[in-house]
Amino acid sequence: MPDKLVKMLSTWFYVGNIPAAPGTAASAVAVLLAVICSAHIFLYLLVLLAVTVLGFAVSGRMEDILGRKDPGCIVIDEVAGVLVALFLLPLNWPVVITAFFLFRAFDMFKIYPVNKFEQGKGGLGIMADDLVAGLYTNLVMQIAVRWAGIV
Repeated sequence: MPDKLVKMLSTWFYVGNIPAAPGTAASAVAVLLAVICSAHIFLYLLVLLAVTVLGFAVSGRMEDILGRKDPGCIVIDEVAGVLVALFLLPLNWPVVITAFFLFRAFDMFKIYPVNKFEQGKGGLGIMADDLVAGLYTNLVMQIAVRWAGIV
């Protein structure tokens, strides 16, 4: 895969090049993607799978191109994580906003064992912690929405 394509995908179409809070910006873009795909579960799963597979493929390569471990401009991991976080949730404003901030908190604070996943090499280390943060978010939100009736 050409370096230009690796850069475009790993930065999620250059959103990762935003100077302030690129991970947060990419997470917001991912929310829009989730909302667009949410009406069609098959499409949602296809997009989630594609973003995740691409993320594993390009993020480690981008590390090599830049010569730095997990540079902040790589944000495809946030996109995949947010898609996991919002999967099968009702995407109304309270749920989306709560899930967004919860995902960002899990992603930033690296609650165990997320911190262990981040230690992996290459694409695994970049992608896995955000996927697990997305899973944490989804589990908490499923409980809040389904069992506690919080919407």
